[in-house]
Amino acid sequence: MKIIAKTLVGALALTTALAAPLKADPTAEVLHYWTSGGEAQAVKALQEAFLARGGSWVDAPVAGGGGDAQAAVLRARVLAGDPPAAVQIKGPNIQEWADAGALGDLSAVAEAQNWDDVLPAAIQDIVKYEGNYVAVPVNVHRVDWIWANPEVLAQVGATVPTTWDEFNETADKLLAAGIIPLAHGGQPWQDATVFETVVLGIGGVDFYRKALVDLDMEALGSDTMVAVFDQMRKMRGYVDPDFPGRDWNLATAMVMRGEAAMQIMGDWAKGEFAAAGMVPGVDYVCASTPSDNGYLLNSDSFAMFNVSGDDNVEGQALLAELILGTEFQETFNLLKGSIPARTDVPRGEFDECAIKSMDDMVAAAEGDTLLGSMAHEIAQAGAVRGAFIDVATAHFNSDMSSQDAVSQLVDAIKLAQ
Repeated sequence: MKIIAKTLVGALALTTALAAPLKADPTAEVLHYWTSGGEAQAVKALQEAFLARGGSWVDAPVAGGGGDAQAAVLRARVLAGDPPAAVQIKGPNIQEWADAGALGDLSAVAEAQNWDDVLPAAIQDIVKYEGNYVAVPVNVHRVDWIWANPEVLAQVGATVPTTWDEFNETADKLLAAGIIPLAHGGQPWQDATVFETVVLGIGGVDFYRKALVDLDMEALGSDTMVAVFDQMRKMRGYVDPDFPGRDWNLATAMVMRGEAAMQIMGDWAKGEFAAAGMVPGVDYVCASTPSDNGYLLNSDSFAMFNVSGDDNVEGQALLAELILGTEFQETFNLLKGSIPARTDVPRGEFDECAIKSMDDMVAAAEGDTLLGSMAHEIAQAGAVRGAFIDVATAHFNSDMSSQDAVSQLVDAIKLAQ
């Protein structure tokens, strides 16, 4: 993508003075992929805050979880010389667009609001380029969650499993009782989400880092990775026959309705429960997937692309100010199911799942077990991420052996780098 992006944006001028006093009515076209129930409510909160400050909001949603469809739209818009003002992107993609000269410098806003003092170092690393802020973090999502219906689990005398062996035992009991153990959507990014939680749980933090972050070939081709694919084969047997193509929020609804016992999904799923008026600890249960205290991090950000016109520049400045303000960080993340990117937001309104996520993230940061998600473009992006996803989903949807999957993974990652 880096070469393509450089070609596309080479002629774009740099945006300046994003934090300057307002000179025009702030306007912003916002490209995002938050289109489901909880997500839609969350982005609406940002829109309302922007409008309340006199802004003109142009909504540009692109349906399709994971952002792959939006990425294609963004490339086309930049190619046409018409980039949106603000775009929901994250991880290495931010760095690549910044390296291509496509993003404005948010340093003035960051200094005025003391972002360095309120953002964890791991989050700063995601949204900074060469020491300067080029994007605004909206939230922190934990990926490695199990969402469960306690009444369904109780039908087989089970609670949320804490080990993978226990997960398999519980799933087998559910199957025997005619209950779908795992609600899942058969889309490549969802397969990869389950895959990376299994990598973390089977291999541990050090193995995850070697295999999915450092791309260590010995780790990728190891017996531990074979065991990961063995577990994935078991997981394939725990989903219903109608899973292909199902959106993630529809899988969440299966758990909500008691049609399935569990779902492995990031905490954006909690926004669906919240939108339905369900209470954590009562109507549903949240627990981390089995691991050695690892925490898989996903973080949404808005990057401000180079645009012309004072109204667009002022709109970007206003958006940046609002997004990282304490009031919006609280409002947005209560709706989205995530936790604030900044560390000084009061916890009083957050539920037990969010507080557990906050506590676990702090502990993971202190213990060096805070890891970027591969599936959600924090640890890897572009061709490397695609290689992981292709092999994981090909294995999940076929009778491919675990050893063959490992061999294909090693070859695919070598080619992708």
